[in-house]
Amino acid sequence: MALMKALLLVDIQNGFCPGGNLPVPDGDEVVPVANRLIDSGRYDLIVASQDWHPPGHGSFASAHPGAAPFEMGELSGKPQMMWPDHCIQGTLDAELHPQLKSEEIDLIQQKGEDPRIDSYSAFRDNDQDATTGLSNFLQDQGVTDLDVCGLATDYCVKFSALDALEMMPGVRVRFIEDASRGITPEGVAAAIDEMRAHGIAVIKSTDALRE
Repeated sequence: MALMKALLLVDIQNGFCPGGNLPVPDGDEVVPVANRLIDSGRYDLIVASQDWHPPGHGSFASAHPGAAPFEMGELSGKPQMMWPDHCIQGTLDAELHPQLKSEEIDLIQQKGEDPRIDSYSAFRDNDQDATTGLSNFLQDQGVTDLDVCGLATDYCVKFSALDALEMMPGVRVRFIEDASRGITPEGVAAAIDEMRAHGIAVIKSTDALRE
């Protein structure tokens, strides 16, 4: 069976880079690494996810009187981290980073559009009820190998990688560490441990580029 390799770029958006509404420390440093991967010719398919929240999304602290960003609250009966308003549809904050080679991306999968539930994963909502359709798309394309990277390692990247593994049986999933950044060092370490425990290989971009 021929290999069909895909690259998933998770949420490399202005909002998660320095100057954005929910910046990941050094988030913009993933852009040149992602561009090298895009330019390498090693991937048959390049897809990206895009956080795409409506104004007043339920994960925003501003939608809950008295709530402050980065404290735990509740959304639709489940625990929810309260975030600053970020990646609102149609705003500069939601756009992919301007230096990312977006013209080479085959599919941009938007997520987080339902105001009642957050969507860290590129594949489905956090309650694992509604799916985005990305897994079906990748399977229809015959993808056998999926490399995942982007922002942020301890949230959207981790959940995307774990969901890819669960929702696409038989597909080899790898996490590209130096093409990703996380919110806290402890969160990144825990996310990497969790991905490894599920059988996701942790690699560097140089490993992917050497193949």
